Amino acid sequence: MAFENLSDRLQMALRRVTGRGKLNEKDIDEMMREVRLSLLEADVNYKVVKEFTQSVKEQALGEKILSGLNPGQQVVKVVHDELKRVMGDEASGLALKVNGMSVIMTIGLQGAGKTTAIGKLALYLRKNEKKKPMLIAADIYRPAAIDQLVTIGKSLNIEVFQEGTAKKAWDIVSDGLDYAKANGYDVVIIDTAGRLHIDETMMDELVEVKRVSKPDEVLLVVDAMTGQDAVNVAKTFNDKIGATGVILTKLDGDTRGGAALSIRRITELPIKFMGTGEKLDALEVFHPDRMAGRILGMGDVVSLIEKATEAIDEDEAMNMMEKMINNTFNYNDLLKQFKMIKRMGSIGKILGMIPGLGKMREAAKNIDDKQLQYIEVIIGSMTEEERRNPDLINKSSKRRERIAKGSGRSVAEVNRLRQSLEQQAQMMKKMSTMSEYEMQNMTRNMQNYAPTQSKGKGKGKGNFRIK
Repeated sequence: MAFENLSDRLQMALRRVTGRGKLNEKDIDEMMREVRLSLLEADVNYKVVKEFTQSVKEQALGEKILSGLNPGQQVVKVVHDELKRVMGDEASGLALKVNGMSVIMTIGLQGAGKTTAIGKLALYLRKNEKKKPMLIAADIYRPAAIDQLVTIGKSLNIEVFQEGTAKKAWDIVSDGLDYAKANGYDVVIIDTAGRLHIDETMMDELVEVKRVSKPDEVLLVVDAMTGQDAVNVAKTFNDKIGATGVILTKLDGDTRGGAALSIRRITELPIKFMGTGEKLDALEVFHPDRMAGRILGMGDVVSLIEKATEAIDEDEAMNMMEKMINNTFNYNDLLKQFKMIKRMGSIGKILGMIPGLGKMREAAKNIDDKQLQYIEVIIGSMTEEERRNPDLINKSSKRRERIAKGSGRSVAEVNRLRQSLEQQAQMMKKMSTMSEYEMQNMTRNMQNYAPTQSKGKGKGKGNFRIK
């Protein structure tokens, strides 16, 4: 998970001051020493670390904080606001034309995930901006890159313009732009050649492609896992070509976070998007305030709501709730529910967005998302009548044994699934009769819960419980 070590270290440093009635300069110095080490270990640029810690310390030692109520919480806010400022304060959108065709040129080193990022960006533009995108394959040095882009285009049903490797890159781009205009495309994304390292030949070609295409955006694709090198690459590309923004890839990998916290301050280029997974829909707009909240364990409710809105059909969700309250919720409904959850992403990622549940990150690691697949298999082994009428399974051990054998899972797992269905129905019944005060109380108490996975012997290893 991105920023995991940095997040843990920063939260540990801030615990030195939170909850205290009074703070002094020694308290602040001890906290700032930990903060400085945390940032340096995360491979944040030294100049950025120095500027960050100096600014936080100056504000934390201000008379208003030291003499105010709850100074520790105010220091946390200072750190949050400074993290946000370092990453760019606000989200930076794409500068697309209101009328006519917009052109986006992508640049970056080989291996940064540029071709995949282009596919993700095209899908994002079609889905979120209601655009009709077309891709141009202009990497004439790697036939495999052209094939990869064509494959991605086919999987998304997005057209890819390509003329092989015989022509000059800028001639292919020129032909592609003419084709896009003639066929009513309103956004064109150009995939340019990358190298294993920066060289003059590549830079000269990119300059010419930029001259021919006159792009509205020049997006630099940077691999977050390369840490400080990512910042150096970004600076060189920006100095030579002139970029307008950054797509940060592989933020779901084993990255220390240094690139995200350094690029904006060193290059002054806004991070516009971040890749959060291998799937082609795993591209998010980069929101500095939300990322600062995630790093400090404050969650990211807005992103969670956005994911839920995309993944969950409101009418279907209301229908399920009514079924739960009326005690008519069945295995078909449970299967729909799990499919909705799967569309939102991994369970660990979802938990990380919920405020107050940052401490559950370690527990979330133990949750195997394959458990959802096992549940689908178990339900798939039921007859249609059993899915509609859970009582048939509740009352018959023979049915449970048959379902376990048919799904290749254990009887214990079938029983846990049965209990899960009953517990959901009971919980919804109880919630339907709760007062507003009781509901608020329950929400507060939920922050002390942590789901874990009990690992027993044999096949019956998937067990989610509250500890």
